[in-house]
Amino acid sequence: MLAEMRIQGLGVIDDATLELDPGLTVLTGETGAGKTMVVTGLNLLGGGRAESSRVSAGAKRAVVEGRFAASSAALGLAEELDAEPDDDGSLIAARTVSADGRSRAHLGGRSVPVGVLGRLAEAQLAVHGQNDQLRLLRGADQRALLDRFAGAAVATPLAAYTEIRTAWLEVVGELAERRDNARRLAQESDMLRHGLAEIESVDPQPGEDRELVEQARRMAEADDLRSAAEGARLALSGSEDGESAGALGLAGQARSLTEGSGDPELEELGPRLAEAASVLADAAAELSGYLDRLDADPERLGQVLARQAELKSLTRKYAADTDGVLDWAQRARERLEGLDTSEDALAGLAARRDELATELAGHAAALTAARTEAAGRLAEATTAELAGLAMRDARLQVGVAPRPAGDGGPALVVDGRECHAGSGGVDEVEIRLVPHAGAAAQPLHKGASGGELSRVMLALEVALAGSDPVPTMVFDEVDAGVGGRAAVEIGRRLARLAASHQVVVVTHLPQVAAYADRHLVVQKASDTGITRSSVRRLGADERTGELARMLAGMDDTDTGRAHAEELLAAATAHREADRAIGGSATEAGTDTGAGADTEGGADTGAGSHTEAAHTEAAHTEAAAGTDTGASSSGPADLAEARSRRAGTGRPAAQRGRRSPRTRAG
Repeated sequence: MLAEMRIQGLGVIDDATLELDPGLTVLTGETGAGKTMVVTGLNLLGGGRAESSRVSAGAKRAVVEGRFAASSAALGLAEELDAEPDDDGSLIAARTVSADGRSRAHLGGRSVPVGVLGRLAEAQLAVHGQNDQLRLLRGADQRALLDRFAGAAVATPLAAYTEIRTAWLEVVGELAERRDNARRLAQESDMLRHGLAEIESVDPQPGEDRELVEQARRMAEADDLRSAAEGARLALSGSEDGESAGALGLAGQARSLTEGSGDPELEELGPRLAEAASVLADAAAELSGYLDRLDADPERLGQVLARQAELKSLTRKYAADTDGVLDWAQRARERLEGLDTSEDALAGLAARRDELATELAGHAAALTAARTEAAGRLAEATTAELAGLAMRDARLQVGVAPRPAGDGGPALVVDGRECHAGSGGVDEVEIRLVPHAGAAAQPLHKGASGGELSRVMLALEVALAGSDPVPTMVFDEVDAGVGGRAAVEIGRRLARLAASHQVVVVTHLPQVAAYADRHLVVQKASDTGITRSSVRRLGADERTGELARMLAGMDDTDTGRAHAEELLAAATAHREADRAIGGSATEAGTDTGAGADTEGGADTGAGSHTEAAHTEAAHTEAAAGTDTGASSSGPADLAEARSRRAGTGRPAAQRGRRSPRTRAG
């Protein structure tokens, strides 16, 4: 639930705070006052597109903040992002749009991507505007609406259908590629096989080219290396004929001289000379081993050079070194497995395709059956809602039919019919309206007027409310094109919806506004040539004046106020009657916490006043059912009737009320 919302620097709204009721909140105001900016703010708060043109003239940025009484889903999202709820457990979301178009989002005091606010809105907020009515005319959106109503009954077979369809399309595509490109694939296959045969004949080993380079270098320089190694060994070990003692012999002589000198200082050098002689002996031995390993065989050198030539023939074609050649060979083998164009391979793919198609058709049929069952329930529920929206004889039909296969799409045989296998199934969903008895069913875009379309959308949303987990629903002038009695019924139905959801309505209709639990008004004022708007909550007396303004622009006359009071009385009577019915139903078998302190099961005294409420509604039906263009005599007659019911027996004008003509004089 959205408990509070603050808007700064957005359009004509300079700084406004909206405290929303848990039930029905209505937002009214003159045309151009800025009601649309409130809805724009809600869209921004839900991660919608940010436009710098929405920032107020002269402001650096626009800021929208919302305090949500967070649900478990929203708190889970906050925990995922390390965002912290407020002290009272609520979650604060904010969106900032700068004048240069940059946008930032915050949740629970942390900076987050804008998409996070979109995820929050999915769990908390649903905004329905006049654009939704246009979307309702599209077939794909009608199917999505039906799926949303059906819930898991459709979601489960749809998920299975989607999974199998993906695998089926992959096999279909692979089979088509192999058949259509058989010549090209055969050429590629021959090239790969030739390359593999060439590589296998040479049989390169990992790192072999580097080892051969080192061996060839040694062999080519063997004479020079041998001369250097023998000279070094001679210097250490001396000549074999004894003519040269070498360093090792000289070190031994030095050790003998020092140890036999009898001088303690010279004798201390003996161990060090012995250690030096040991190191020299080790070096001489390693030089001897090196000489033994040094290969100067010209034949061996030729073999190494020939092997290098073989490897170079591969590295010129396939890779820069032998390791790369081996990688190419591995990839070639894998590619060959997928290029098998033999009849056996094609037959195997065709069999797999047919197997998946059979399984997919089963899922498609199950999906169609689930949608067909849900379509009947949706049509029944929506038709019942239309009856309460001044469309008593109207009926809604929700048709589910397979979409015939056509050009440019995958075809699937389901129950003997070739259908288009789309991503959402094989079904086309069409919502049709029978506007009155005897009329033929027509698609919404052909058979519904603007006012009827508004009521159909509201009826659908009410029907969806039971399967929709979103706690807050926002309606932006969904009552467009509606007036008179139909407007009263829309207001009454929104009030009923507010019993299970938080409902926020932007409206121009007083018949709708009269049902509000909380009435907010957007007011504009001009200061130094700049128009600015504010939002404030109306008290009881102010609310009467606002309804009088909305009815006929007569907010400052007794006649206009009397008309508004009649409308409020009718709305109050309707609400008390509805609550009494709801309270009785609660007592009958559900434990909703409504309480049984009063006879009717509701704490508003509805049970004891139900009969009076119906009587009041009957007396005020003319007031509630009048259009906003009521004649000047209508409010006066209604005021007179109201005064008589109050027991005065005299018209209001005779009791000192000033008529519009009196004020004008």
